[in-house]
Amino acid sequence: MRTGPAPEIRRSDERTGHPARTERRRTRTPTPGPPPTGLGTEGTSGLPVFTRLRDTRDAHPAVARALRRTLHALAAALVVGALLMPNTAPALRPDRFTRIPAEAIIGAVLLLALPRRPRIVVAALYGAGIGVLTVLNLLDIGFTEYLGRGFNVVLDWGLLDDAQSYVEDSMGGTAATAAAVGAVLLALLIVAVMALATVRLGDLLARHRARAGRGALIAGTVWVTCTALGLQIAGVPVASDRAAGALKGQTRRVVNTLRDEAAFAKEARADAFGATPPDQLLPDLRGKDVVIAFIESYGRTAVEDPLIAPGITRTLDARTEALARAGYRARSGWLTSATYGGSSWLGHSTALSGLWIDNQQRYRTVTSGDRLTLTKAFRKTGAWDTVGIMPGVQKAWPEAEWYGLDKVYDAFDLGYEGPKFSWSTMPDQYALEAFQRLEHGRKHDKPLMSEVILTSSHQPWAPIPELVDWDDLGDGSVFDAVRKAGKKSSDVIADSTESRQEYGRSIQYSVTSLTQWLERYGTDDTVLVLLGDHQPIARVSGHGASRDVPVTIVAKDPEVLAKTDGWNWTEGLRPAEDAPVWKMSSFRDRFLTAYGSVPHPTKG
Repeated sequence: MRTGPAPEIRRSDERTGHPARTERRRTRTPTPGPPPTGLGTEGTSGLPVFTRLRDTRDAHPAVARALRRTLHALAAALVVGALLMPNTAPALRPDRFTRIPAEAIIGAVLLLALPRRPRIVVAALYGAGIGVLTVLNLLDIGFTEYLGRGFNVVLDWGLLDDAQSYVEDSMGGTAATAAAVGAVLLALLIVAVMALATVRLGDLLARHRARAGRGALIAGTVWVTCTALGLQIAGVPVASDRAAGALKGQTRRVVNTLRDEAAFAKEARADAFGATPPDQLLPDLRGKDVVIAFIESYGRTAVEDPLIAPGITRTLDARTEALARAGYRARSGWLTSATYGGSSWLGHSTALSGLWIDNQQRYRTVTSGDRLTLTKAFRKTGAWDTVGIMPGVQKAWPEAEWYGLDKVYDAFDLGYEGPKFSWSTMPDQYALEAFQRLEHGRKHDKPLMSEVILTSSHQPWAPIPELVDWDDLGDGSVFDAVRKAGKKSSDVIADSTESRQEYGRSIQYSVTSLTQWLERYGTDDTVLVLLGDHQPIARVSGHGASRDVPVTIVAKDPEVLAKTDGWNWTEGLRPAEDAPVWKMSSFRDRFLTAYGSVPHPTKG
């Protein structure tokens, strides 16, 4: 038996790779006692879960190695994919994800230069930032699809609440709640997963520092070379700074939004007709009952899309002939709306205020002032009573005073007892009949100026009401059977072709309802101004579609239409393709001028 000193062994230092100091091997007699409990989380064998996982990993090294490599690859794919992610749906193509992102190279170099703890912190923050940018890109995609513009981080949070209300009205409260909760959880998950992915990649780079450094140098050289030579694959540049560009774009929107508020407030105060005396406003329409009617989502697509236009064209031409038999003539042109796909109130306020109101901040600014709207101009004269028919308004609407409406009938004031049609609270035909019963058909001391919003053509265009006999409308219960026989909104939303077809049918319904109402109840002194508020969403109108909407004036009195001779509009309800196109914000001043109003400006 050996009784001398224990043999010496040499171990390499794991931190430096150099031989460590000589250590003497010591033997210990284990002390009897209970097995270790680890972190207090034990399996059925009595060993800690983490210990068992480590043992399993050691027992199957090939599987563990494959799993590690898979997680590394997945983390890299997530980070690179997020850095290359476009912010529009049409750009979501495979070739957009085969580029070299500069932000990944810079991030790798930064993480390689940092010690362990700062590296973990920076990696987590970097990943969380990428996650936030990804969420903003997804919001951009959604807003572009529905509103034709990107998401504004200053102004658009309130629209998310409107979106939830729309889903609730269209698909029910359960679906709306599930969608809202799911969206929040998805956003949080994206940020958390991106942070974890970058931390994992940072650890991987640190473990292979030399190779990672060479790889970053090579990637940077290739990126610079591709940029200098302008190298592209299938028309897409190989070198990418997409994430930096997206961040720059978001920053620019914020800066422009903050700058715009003061400039627009000054613009709103400068009004060409702001100081016009009452007796010099609209003298050539005195004695006329004027109806300004907006048809929801009635855009140029309805008249020109190959799938939609045939049915719309037949309807517009047939209704033009029917109105002519009743003694009415019509002229039509185009207006370029300030909004697209939604936010109808921006279109309404733009057309009636003479200002370009393309965001919520501008809307709040103008409605808090005393800008002369077209509807308010009628009230200011003292020659008209003014009324609003607003079946889409379901809560307090203080803007009524700004619009200059003496009385407003909202969704609860029109006496409707029938079913809702998705978002629309009631069919247009019923709303128009209620307008006739409550206001237009009653005797007034003065002519009536009415703003009427028709909502049956609001997305998702299912189910769509059917026309019934006007004498059978009653309280709207007649539409119960129509509602049950209609299509489900969920089926239409899921199919773009079906959406286009049903959109076309909804416009036919709204136009027919309005023109039949005019035939039935109009008089020699009725003047109808009919216009769309915006184009339908991109799923219907197509990406890159214009923002043009039809505008029409209908009257029996030839003198009313003669005032518009200089406009070069098309005869009838259907504007020609080459009919004049005006910005919607120019309509108020052109209309006031055509009907004899004299400008008396106020300064900004």
